Amino acid sequence: MRKALMILAFCAVSMSAFAQTFVIRGTRHEKTEAMKPTMSEFYYPEIAKVTPGDMATNSAPSDAIVLFDGKDLSKWQGARGGEAGWKINPDGSMTVNKDMRNGGGDIMTKESFGDFQLHIEWKVPENITGEGQARGNSGVYLQNKYEVQILDSYANETYVNGQAGSLYKQSAPLVNPCRKPGEWNEYDIIYTAPTFTADGRYRTYPIVTVIFNGVIVQNNTTLVGTTEYIGFPTTEPHGDGPILLQCHGDRSEPISFRNIWIRKL
Repeated sequence: MRKALMILAFCAVSMSAFAQTFVIRGTRHEKTEAMKPTMSEFYYPEIAKVTPGDMATNSAPSDAIVLFDGKDLSKWQGARGGEAGWKINPDGSMTVNKDMRNGGGDIMTKESFGDFQLHIEWKVPENITGEGQARGNSGVYLQNKYEVQILDSYANETYVNGQAGSLYKQSAPLVNPCRKPGEWNEYDIIYTAPTFTADGRYRTYPIVTVIFNGVIVQNNTTLVGTTEYIGFPTTEPHGDGPILLQCHGDRSEPISFRNIWIRKL
């Protein structure tokens, strides 16, 4: 034991010395030179330049994929097949279509994603009715598996792991920064996709950060499985997946979305 401690101590001293000195080899007698600032400065590979979006309009950065620009739904499709049937409004937003007989229902991106940064804005209508989970309910499903809840949580009591900013039924938001009905809310979601073992278990779990109206409400939160309305999270091995926007079955007035973009990480 004593010998092992002496070895560890020697290693610690050697590492400390290495951190402060630099060995010059190739000379007749090797010598050590004091470290200089330039020895730990790196210039390659160069960092890609990205033009940020306009803060006044929350426009997308130059390397983002714009999923909805207020003009068309060409990047989206119906979750059950066919075209996305939501309504595009003159103000550049789109509104959920709850009429299942007329193109309504969930919509999802045509493209699939792994790790990403997602920006999305949503609004509960000013004339919203209902209460609890039946008041402005929707959701953003990451890889079509894990839901970031959307709900009117301005003055609406419900279970905490089901309010706006929650990872539905898994993690309640740290705080509630929801704006009142009729005002736009923003989500910025940073998502690290899971990996799986050969026998279908999680090797690494999905991790989610959610910034809600500029406030962190999920801070590198680990999900333990898929989102389930009844029961507990399950493990479903998967690869890249789409972003799905939920058309909830409650009877309240439908919510709207605008300015949706994503960056692959």
